[in-house]
Amino acid sequence: MAPGTRTCAGCGAVLAARMLLKATGKDVIVCEATGCMEVTSTQYPTTAWKVPWIHVLFENSASVATGVKAALEAQGNNHTQVIAYGGDGGMVDIGFGAVSGALERDDDIMIITYDNEAYANTGIQRSGATPFGASATTTPAGLESQGKKQWKKNIPMIAVAHGSKYVATASIGYPQDLQKKIKKAMQVKGARYLHIHAPCPIGWAFDSSMTIQVAKLAVQTGMWMLYEIDDGAFKRTMTPELKPVDEYIKLQGRFKHLKPETIKIIQERINASWKEMDNLEKCGVNLRTIL
Repeated sequence: MAPGTRTCAGCGAVLAARMLLKATGKDVIVCEATGCMEVTSTQYPTTAWKVPWIHVLFENSASVATGVKAALEAQGNNHTQVIAYGGDGGMVDIGFGAVSGALERDDDIMIITYDNEAYANTGIQRSGATPFGASATTTPAGLESQGKKQWKKNIPMIAVAHGSKYVATASIGYPQDLQKKIKKAMQVKGARYLHIHAPCPIGWAFDSSMTIQVAKLAVQTGMWMLYEIDDGAFKRTMTPELKPVDEYIKLQGRFKHLKPETIKIIQERINASWKEMDNLEKCGVNLRTIL
């Protein structure tokens, strides 16, 4: 990624892209859905991408990536990595049909979501990746609404249920972990899925200097869990002594309306999820055989 993009100050998504490309090197083609990174990095006739890059629609980045990979293989090129890349709309919601198809067919591509937990490009509308309780323009906090009512969609586990050989979560707050997982995914043949947590200062309403702090706190409080599922084997790549979730929530304006009883519900959910992940890791069950 070249310097000088038009991303917002403190943008987590551009950091995710930089870390991704640092791990992949130049032998890669990126097929990116419409979204924050597309509109801020490629205003015609300029581009910040120093690798081949294709802008596609919200709904079909995974399909286009599949076609690009097939074309390369027809030319005898089996070394270039092809990445379907997108945000909440391009991967979690609007484009999930194409993602699901590529995972089910086990197409030899890497599918990566940069997750800023809203449709940030078009005005901070809620998405399937928006967390419970967060205020967005379509789930505003007020007398008749207390933010999003649904819990965050668990796309990584949905990818495992499709039979994906390698699935991992990552965070821009922990770049070594992120890049290690990218490099590992590059060695796997077939459909691979990675989900990168990328805080958004504008949508989440925190100071732009705090992006990395917020990203790290998401992991340290259990709001975002770092793990990988390699051929069905689940393993957490970081197991911090969990901090109270309030330390993460209080930094963000999108949660400022939450009452103590709601924060308690979120904390209980985290505690329960953490316990379930403990059990999952200890039992050693192969998720590809049961999901």
